[in-house]
Amino acid sequence: MLSINDELKSKLTDLNGAIAKKYSPIFSNNFDMKIFLEQNIGTIVNLEKLSEKELSKIKEKGGLVAVDGSTNRKGGSFPHYIELYQGLAKSTNQDVEDVYLTDIYTPILSDIKENPLEDEEETDEKNRRLAQIEVKAALESVKKRPPYALVMDGGLIRYTIYAKELWEELVEFCLLNDVILFGTIKDIKTKIIGEELKNIYKDLKGPLYDREILFGFLQYKEMLTIYDELNKKEQSGFSSGFLRSSLSPNIVGIDIIEEQRHLLIDMAKLIVTLTPENSRGVPLFLDIVDKEVKITDDLIEALLERYLDRDIYERLFVSERDKRNL
Repeated sequence: MLSINDELKSKLTDLNGAIAKKYSPIFSNNFDMKIFLEQNIGTIVNLEKLSEKELSKIKEKGGLVAVDGSTNRKGGSFPHYIELYQGLAKSTNQDVEDVYLTDIYTPILSDIKENPLEDEEETDEKNRRLAQIEVKAALESVKKRPPYALVMDGGLIRYTIYAKELWEELVEFCLLNDVILFGTIKDIKTKIIGEELKNIYKDLKGPLYDREILFGFLQYKEMLTIYDELNKKEQSGFSSGFLRSSLSPNIVGIDIIEEQRHLLIDMAKLIVTLTPENSRGVPLFLDIVDKEVKITDDLIEALLERYLDRDIYERLFVSERDKRNL
């Protein structure tokens, strides 16, 4: 065991050195990141929290609706598994009921005799079901009573890919009813800054993600708006930015539909206002929706045990690994 530990320590030390070398050009004292960002990426702006008067006006105009989705899977390999999907649209207006939508999928009831899906295609199918259930929940909620703003959990571009027709219907409804439509992104996967850095430092290799470059760089309540010519999402009809909405060094992203791009900074201010200073940077209301919609392992197991015959459950949806724990 001692030799393994020594080997691990050596490999971790080498890994640390390799990572430090990779980022040394852009994290050195000789490189002014702020000048680079403002010359090549976008504008850094300071965000003030909304006043009580401004929040009251938002409430009078219908408040907010936040939307999130969740999925979980129980079972083994194809076709012996079942997937549960759930979407939730929740309003800050207590007079508007929550909208829960659900879906279930299992290849057991499919005519397909062999698994035709590679991993990537299977992921696309899961993304399609989740995106559609989220947009459907959003549509049902805003049609009950249009809110001031509708915030989706995550980037907006995935809805144009996986739920195009439903998304276009939602955008049209929001524009006709003066509902601001934007998304808050917790897990940023873009590489806008890194790709521009590679144009300067030719030795930089591999992907450089925006979240790691901006980690700890932006100050609390600072935002970096993205020039449209650099923003690939702009081609799909969105404007975007990054902001530090709490004292945590992490950043979050924001997308807004192109027709409402002039409201991007206002929605960023709203995010900062609704996010506790000592949190991980996610608006509290969106965090509540995330927790309420989540399908946990315990929940899916309890549901299947409650509503499926024991023989069906164990025969079809309990994997060999799970059987060792029964």
